[in-house]
Amino acid sequence: MRVTVTGATGLIGRRLVQALRERGDDVTVLSRNPDTAQSRLGVDAAAWDPIAEAAPAAALSGRDAVVHLAGEPVAQRWNDARRERIRASREAGTRNLVAGLRGADDRPPTLVSASATGYYGPHGDELVTEATRPGTDFLSEVCVAWEREADAAAELGVRVVKVRTGLVLDKTGGALAQMLPPFKLGLGGPVAGGQQYMPWIHADDVIGIYLAALDESSWTGAVNASAPEPVTNKAFSKALGRALHRPAIAPAPAFALKLLFGDMAEIVTTGQRAVPERTLELGYEFRHTDLDEALRAAIG
Repeated sequence: MRVTVTGATGLIGRRLVQALRERGDDVTVLSRNPDTAQSRLGVDAAAWDPIAEAAPAAALSGRDAVVHLAGEPVAQRWNDARRERIRASREAGTRNLVAGLRGADDRPPTLVSASATGYYGPHGDELVTEATRPGTDFLSEVCVAWEREADAAAELGVRVVKVRTGLVLDKTGGALAQMLPPFKLGLGGPVAGGQQYMPWIHADDVIGIYLAALDESSWTGAVNASAPEPVTNKAFSKALGRALHRPAIAPAPAFALKLLFGDMAEIVTTGQRAVPERTLELGYEFRHTDLDEALRAAIG
């Protein structure tokens, strides 16, 4: 398969490019810094500024699929400028990718676009599936705009899959990497009371879902990339403590997180009990369904 990937130097992108190459696929990436991407990933790279211009049609023509992962990191203290970058990198970036698809002569028939379980907004202990309506908070609105722009590719005859990813378990990056230092020191514990749900997923299964979405023509629309059994923040903290053989009883109150991270704290003080209903219906078999085993595997 000939696949073009955006956001290839990120946490999921690096793993996905490696998995595609290992199975013999031909991979090209689009990047603001193509020389850096090419040297890091060992694949051909073309220059693209997602916010400023349409994706280069030449890098899309003749490809079998596009995986769109590019986006400004969400895990940073938000202000007006950063909110705008987070939104624009997804909304305008995806619109410009579809513009590139529109201009491609031999158009890729498949687009697999990233999204997030933040689409649903806070839901307490209510089970959330792919059929659940979106929330109304900032991240929900970003995800709605992100997915709307990806869906525009369907008007071109492209099969569109939107992967709503939860908390990825990978010690090299993302939320887990930020949690490890305090937990290793025995300073970890529940956040904001610990009752909010965390839709966790091992990085292996994120990649597995992306590969299935690329390979299987039956995959369309939104799919949740989250393990079948989400847990509360309190249960997750205890499991991480067990995996590290450390106590996990030091609570972090919501007001302290608000002082430290501002509005961005809502990522960890609220959550979704998201389950992968459609993902399972489409036949995906998770490699990691038990949190204790998944954390041991992720931490290594």
